[in-house]
Amino acid sequence: MRRIHVGNALSAFGLGFTVPYLYVYVAQVRGLGSMTAGLVLAVFAVAALIVLPFAGRAIVRRGPLPVLLASLVTAALGALSLGLSASATTVLLSAAALGAGQAVMQPALATMIVDCSTTETRSRAFATQFFLQNLGLGVGGLIGGHLVDTTSASSFTLLFAIEAAMFLVLVAVMATVRAPRAPRIEQAPGQSGAGSWKQLLGNRAMVQLCVLGFVLFFACYGQFESGLSAYGVEAAGISTSALGTALAANTLMIVVAQFAVLKFVERRKRSRVIAAVGLIWAVAWAVAGYAGLGHGSQTMATAAFISTYALFGLGEALLSPTLAPLVADLAPTGLAGQYNSAFALVKQLALAIGPAVGGPLGASLHAPYIVMFLLFSLGISVLAVRLGRQLTDVQNQPSLARSRVVTRQGGTPADAVAAEA
Repeated sequence: MRRIHVGNALSAFGLGFTVPYLYVYVAQVRGLGSMTAGLVLAVFAVAALIVLPFAGRAIVRRGPLPVLLASLVTAALGALSLGLSASATTVLLSAAALGAGQAVMQPALATMIVDCSTTETRSRAFATQFFLQNLGLGVGGLIGGHLVDTTSASSFTLLFAIEAAMFLVLVAVMATVRAPRAPRIEQAPGQSGAGSWKQLLGNRAMVQLCVLGFVLFFACYGQFESGLSAYGVEAAGISTSALGTALAANTLMIVVAQFAVLKFVERRKRSRVIAAVGLIWAVAWAVAGYAGLGHGSQTMATAAFISTYALFGLGEALLSPTLAPLVADLAPTGLAGQYNSAFALVKQLALAIGPAVGGPLGASLHAPYIVMFLLFSLGISVLAVRLGRQLTDVQNQPSLARSRVVTRQGGTPADAVAAEA
């Protein structure tokens, strides 16, 4: 588990070096224009959407470690090639390799965490993963910002080379992992790829969780660097430095609050925690509305906008020990990789659609933008409550499994509940 967490931190650190500066690198440093830079960002999403359905099946059949190592090598080659590319074709092909490798890492690492944890320790394991990812992204972005020079293409080549080196170091670290043997799909005769997807789609709780996940990622992560930032600049008059401070406040809130909220999360029903996140984010959107539509001073508007990002960070800290462990607990034996990949696919789809919808709205239709996403946040709470009705007691509140005998409303023992899960 320690090696897996080191792997999460290293991959996030490497991505933090380049992701914030990708647009500038393609559009200005390489002189390929804003259209090509926009296509590069789109290629990341498209590559993820293409490979994730196959990644889940590969993880189930081969195990997460071989799939992770292949994705790391692919991402390393893509990163190095991107740093050396000077034409639009090579830039787009390199971005596709980097995006595909990066996308497959997520479900592979998540499945390894599932294999190396128990129901009781899973929430803390995923909370640690999220903490280290944000720390790695923040530190990588900070160091990368001091190394980069927009007048020198070689400085960007250095950044991408460092990112590629991080992925290769991670290959060496993860190659030493000896994970517990998890059941593979071959142990279930007659279970085809189409059959496993049919089984997943027949799981009402998982389908509802995917719908909920789409709304979560669409209404939060899909707006961070598109609609919400455009709204802040256009409606609230936020400076670029204040926008950077807001992003830093988001990361700081996650780092500070992650383990403080863990005990709170572990003692409560997951559906209620997610519902609480919806309410927190509704407040965040209301505060953003005050920043851009209120009539206070510029100082108050800036403070409110920074508070919006901090409130989003609090919600993220509550979600990290909740969502991913719930996906794992809903997966039948041997299919954790497929369920993780399906949820990652939903996430990528939301992240692809979110900026396309939120960007134009946030830049021009300020009041409708705020109202729309405030309602989406309240919708998260409603969907979470409905999801709770589809979960067993232990799936909704894993701490119940620690008791020797736990009864459901009808008096079913905990062991029977766990068997039903």
